[in-house]
Amino acid sequence: MVDKSEMKLTATFHGGTRYDIVSGQHRVITDQPAEDGGRDAGMSPVELFVGSVASCIAYFVGQFCGRHGIDRDGLSVDAEWGMAERPHRVGRIDIEIHVPHRVTAEQRERLLKVAHACTVHQAIAVTPIITIQLNPHTHQKSNRSEGMPQR
Repeated sequence: MVDKSEMKLTATFHGGTRYDIVSGQHRVITDQPAEDGGRDAGMSPVELFVGSVASCIAYFVGQFCGRHGIDRDGLSVDAEWGMAERPHRVGRIDIEIHVPHRVTAEQRERLLKVAHACTVHQAIAVTPIITIQLNPHTHQKSNRSEGMPQR
């Protein structure tokens, strides 16, 4: 089931390979590394994508820890990834959760379940419907030949 609530952000060109993403009052700069023709002014979109997975897992694990009296000081999540081809994409993400305090075997199992349930991980596990349209407001609404759904 898809939530019908409206959420929106905008990515805008700022020269070279830089794009700024604005959502409400928040701004994130994305750019490409120098070796790919950018100025390395911010994370690349791929780094941002993997960072979204890691930070979402960190948030969910942190919330679990808070609810169960496990100290969150020192909690961190590391992510490493590898690329795949045909199509070119992130093909593998390896996540390591570091909880610097002792947890029981039961807590460990539950923490891993919580990590797998994070919103961003679930958006990858259950592929979202992504539609891409070119200049949607300049054409009649009935002309959707450019807006092919992507999976």
